[in-house]
Amino acid sequence: MDYSSEVARMCTVAQGPNHGPAPIPQEGRWVKSRQVTDISGLSHGVGTCAPHQGACKLTLNVKEGIIAEALVETVGCTGMTHSAAMAAEILPGKTILEALNTDLVCDAINDAMKKIFLQLVYGRTQTAFSEGGLPIGAGLEDLGKGERSVTGTMYGTSAKGPRYMEMAEGYVKELALDADGEIIGYSFVNLGVMMAQIKKGVEPGEALTKASGTYGRFAEAVKTIDPRHE
Repeated sequence: MDYSSEVARMCTVAQGPNHGPAPIPQEGRWVKSRQVTDISGLSHGVGTCAPHQGACKLTLNVKEGIIAEALVETVGCTGMTHSAAMAAEILPGKTILEALNTDLVCDAINDAMKKIFLQLVYGRTQTAFSEGGLPIGAGLEDLGKGERSVTGTMYGTSAKGPRYMEMAEGYVKELALDADGEIIGYSFVNLGVMMAQIKKGVEPGEALTKASGTYGRFAEAVKTIDPRHE
């Protein structure tokens, strides 16, 4: 190691006690993290690209510094879905430090990786106080029944008012309006559930019926409209 002449001629002064890093909570334990293998936890990070055209939600399940599970969810950008496909191949098996310094193709995914890294190394994970953390597969369970991301899509104009297109329950088929023209409910189809039924051999029409439902006071509607075409 090279030292400048100013430092080289200095005398040595003892630094005193060294207590190491402050402990952080990890999977029900307090850990003094000194190296990447000291890090475990499941957490989420959300990032965007410079134009903010799309966003990525990244979920990682890290065990002893190694990414054991990765869930990449994207919204608003068609190209990002292909980047997410590559990221899903790239991330598992890497240490979190490797992943932080890996080009994940899309700026939004890279940004999400930076955000989740901070959650992990500062002990702010979802599993900070959960003994043993969560098993591999917990990220997939976040998708819920039908294994589709929870998506909300709403649109509105001052001239024509609001349109609900996608809610937590699924794809919105019709909006229910009352006598004043206000939304009082909607009918929907859970696309994940419908596709699961079809894959089991259920006829598409029957699968659609089984995966459909209503929310709110749909039955009291004075009028129903297709939010995409009316």
